[in-house]
Amino acid sequence: MKDINEINYEELMINQSKFDFRNEAKYAYKTPPGLNEKVIREISEAKNEPKWMLEHRLQAFKIFENYHEPNFGVDIRKLDLSKIVAYMKPDAKKSNSWDEVPEEIKDTFEKLGIPEAERKALAGVGAQYDSEVVYQHIQKELNDLGVIFLDMETAVKEFPDLVKEYFMKLVPSHNHRYAALHGALWSGGSFLYVPKGVKVPLPLQAYFRMNNPGMSQLEHTLIIADEGSEVEFIEGCSAPFYNVTNLHAGMVEIYVKKGAKMKYSTIQNWSKNTYNLNTKRAIVDEEGSMEWVSGSLGSFKTMLYPMTILRGKGAKNSSVTLTYAGPNQHLDTGSKVFHLAPHTSSIVNARSISVGGGWAFYRGWVKIGENAKGAKSSVECSALMLDNKSKSDTVPLIEVFTDDADVGHEARIGRISEEQIYYLMSRGLSEIDAKNMIVRGFIEPLVKELPLEYALELNKLINLEVESSIG
Repeated sequence: MKDINEINYEELMINQSKFDFRNEAKYAYKTPPGLNEKVIREISEAKNEPKWMLEHRLQAFKIFENYHEPNFGVDIRKLDLSKIVAYMKPDAKKSNSWDEVPEEIKDTFEKLGIPEAERKALAGVGAQYDSEVVYQHIQKELNDLGVIFLDMETAVKEFPDLVKEYFMKLVPSHNHRYAALHGALWSGGSFLYVPKGVKVPLPLQAYFRMNNPGMSQLEHTLIIADEGSEVEFIEGCSAPFYNVTNLHAGMVEIYVKKGAKMKYSTIQNWSKNTYNLNTKRAIVDEEGSMEWVSGSLGSFKTMLYPMTILRGKGAKNSSVTLTYAGPNQHLDTGSKVFHLAPHTSSIVNARSISVGGGWAFYRGWVKIGENAKGAKSSVECSALMLDNKSKSDTVPLIEVFTDDADVGHEARIGRISEEQIYYLMSRGLSEIDAKNMIVRGFIEPLVKELPLEYALELNKLINLEVESSIG
């Protein structure tokens, strides 16, 4: 990873065209719009899946048909699933060499900087284009240590017993309507297994790109960090803007075994026509550690509440999140932590920015079970509104079922200070530069948790969003 003095900042300037461009790509197969049993069987057949996975899909579809919409969160009445294309398979073979990826698809990822990031700072990359992973690679020395990093379809076939043991066991289909939808339609995503005691020296990354209007992307990420292992995983996602609705309903399941350390970082920048209804969950064993670092900037509407279950004695969780809601955006995000064992601990630091009429909503839940004696939890929610048109809400729920716990909560909601802006402008800054400086200070706890290249990119993206909203 580069030292800060070696970074060429001009090279890292973010231009929204970096995400909004559209490349024409060929498709080997796509399902008709809508969802029914025939579509599900076609997806399973296109993937040449084992019988057990088809049965899983069909069972999930039955659950989906009988499930109601969530009675909270964002308004999704205009999400018409009958018009959504569930599966689009690019006309490309999965490859571990960028040279073998079709030019039009490789060009997409080169514009996003993924191959360059892999060369500079990553131990491996998975790149998904619409419904399928087209590139997956891991450094040879990690392969030799037994680290498995595959697209999910390959993992289903090559490691069926391991996948069956963990796949949608942490988030079962009956958990909620969009978990059931995911179970029926999932496609793509990553499978990562880190053996006992192996410490992965650089982050692994998965990048998800939706390129077509009216489609859905429902990738599944399954990570198992075995006892005493350490790994960081970075997830990035983007899509060009269209005037029709897109749907993202991915799922992440993470198993952190005894004494293992897992860090999962996300920079989400879906286009403003996308419903992002994602589910992420981790379960942590004795003395294990789970870190969530999450920046949610894109999408039309988002519901996302990464959850950690601390089931082992001394297990830890840290959640640092930033939600940015600009014009016409409603982002309903939060963190959930369940303490189920003694001496577990959690820190939640949730920050949100709303501007240009955007609506940022924090929805959190910390539960201290009766067996979690000696548990500690600290929750801090901060919301910053940059104008009078925007909205921000925080609804933190804390439940404590033992009298032997230390729990703290702090919440702050406020509009940007006119005095601060006036002071900075009196020092020679423009109004936009002054607001950008205040925003950068506000998001600093998140930025410092990211690798340097990603932190710089997030800063530039925030600047761009602020300028386009109030400039």
